[in-house]
Amino acid sequence: MKSDKKIYALMTMVAFFWSGAFIAGKYTGPYIPSCTVTFMRFAVALILIYIIMKKTQEKDPSSVYHFDRRDIPHFLFTGIVGMVGYHIFFFEALNYTTAINSSIIRAVDPVVTVLITFIFLHRSVPLKQFLGILLSLAGVVLTITAGDLSHLAEMEFNRGDLYMICAVVCWAAYGVYSKAKCSHIPAVVLTFYSFLVCAVVLIPFSLLEKPWEFIGEIPVSAWVALLFMAVFCSGFAYYIQQGALRVIGPARCSIFVNLVPVFSFVLASLMLGEELQPIKILTTAVIIAGVCLCQITGQSKQRSEDK
Repeated sequence: MKSDKKIYALMTMVAFFWSGAFIAGKYTGPYIPSCTVTFMRFAVALILIYIIMKKTQEKDPSSVYHFDRRDIPHFLFTGIVGMVGYHIFFFEALNYTTAINSSIIRAVDPVVTVLITFIFLHRSVPLKQFLGILLSLAGVVLTITAGDLSHLAEMEFNRGDLYMICAVVCWAAYGVYSKAKCSHIPAVVLTFYSFLVCAVVLIPFSLLEKPWEFIGEIPVSAWVALLFMAVFCSGFAYYIQQGALRVIGPARCSIFVNLVPVFSFVLASLMLGEELQPIKILTTAVIIAGVCLCQITGQSKQRSEDK
């Protein structure tokens, strides 16, 4: 399907944006605490999504959303679990665990998504699609460990690892819930209200970090990084992801998370001067092969169900 191919290309771009968030975080981390940077990120993204929502409704009046109180639980779930929950657990995890541990745990998102879909929605998973997920996950593990699996034996699960597991569960639950319960809500509208809930919930937590004490010391580079995360990593990326969830589903959508480490290594080598080793180029091919296998299998299954 041409529409599917367009979604795959857009989700690849989303993975690139999300990988850029790790680089941008290097610039904001030393100057802005986690709750404040998350609040500022989504507050700016909220303005962008509002503009996109209004422009979309002007072009297509039939897409105008009439607020329904019955949708409030949906907005609360996606905003609190998908936005606040994921980011708070993610930033807290980085305070206690290593980059190797957190990266590997983050990469199991496709598996967690499939499990949640299987348990709560009773959806079957084709064997080839499951093998594609495992192949892509294996590529991520090889990339992070530089081909030396002995690193895995050195891992010790601690509080940070548990936080990261909670973050992955939040993200997977957000994707599955959006697909299952929010299909009647336009993607841009769901994104807007999710951002709104996130921003409002984070206000008291941000105030506890006393932003007035450090906001004047934030350098230009950190502000630019923050705007990048707000506009591209949150605004455009989440809007595209919501549309993709409705077309290819949460299982196939989540597999693109495995492309994030690939782009992160490339960006780190270009912008931070880190060495890109040959083993990482090889494992990049493994990850892409897994993504392709998963997408082709999922697309074939959807076509057979449509007949």
